[in-house]
Amino acid sequence: MRAVAPATILLAAAAAFDLIAWLAFRLDKARARRRAWRIPERTLLLLASVGGVGALIAMYAHRQRHKTRKAAFVAVATLGAVAQVAGVAWLLRAP
Repeated sequence: MRAVAPATILLAAAAAFDLIAWLAFRLDKARARRRAWRIPERTLLLLASVGGVGALIAMYAHRQRHKTRKAAFVAVATLGAVAQVAGVAWLLRAP
């Protein structure tokens, strides 16, 4: 049995954080439409910081105008996405 490379584990973790962030933003939008209990903004900001790519996709794909108009959400998700993409690029270029 072969050992899994640390880079593979980190790439899988990045993808998992993206998926979790996307799901949370999607769930928040669905709850907003039903006027139900919402996910706290602090939680969404934390998820956007670690799953920036997933958060950005969700914010714009699900037309979350409330989130895209707030500078904090856009800034945190963008910084998270840039850090995530830079980290993945660094992992992929390493021998």
